[in-house]
Amino acid sequence: MCRPIRPRSPRCARRATRQLTARGLDELSFATELVVSELVTNAIRHATGPVRLRLIVDNVLICEVFDAGATAPHLRHSKTTDEGGRGLFLISRFTRRWGTRPTRDGKVIRAEQSLTEPAGYVTGSAGSLTEPAG
Repeated sequence: MCRPIRPRSPRCARRATRQLTARGLDELSFATELVVSELVTNAIRHATGPVRLRLIVDNVLICEVFDAGATAPHLRHSKTTDEGGRGLFLISRFTRRWGTRPTRDGKVIRAEQSLTEPAGYVTGSAGSLTEPAG
């Protein structure tokens, strides 16, 4: 499913995760909502142009957020007193792996969740994803 997201609407993106219940993937809903919300918020905040979300269920759950920005996000290690900067850290904890790759019109940020391992118990890794898994 590929759904265009209007600027300033991470709430609309979170609604897309409700499809998981219909597919019997209730246990992924919380983590997926967090991942979608963080990635879409970052795209709206730091990139230009339209933002699109795509959720793919295969042997893993893939969340892709497309935007027109050219810069890749990077994982920060925030201090306990910092008010922000923890989004990608959370994504790295709730996903198997995440990364970014350039597209013709900008970039896609992709995060993969296991369909079998409980969210929050997997060790995530970040990097450049040159090809979609599948």
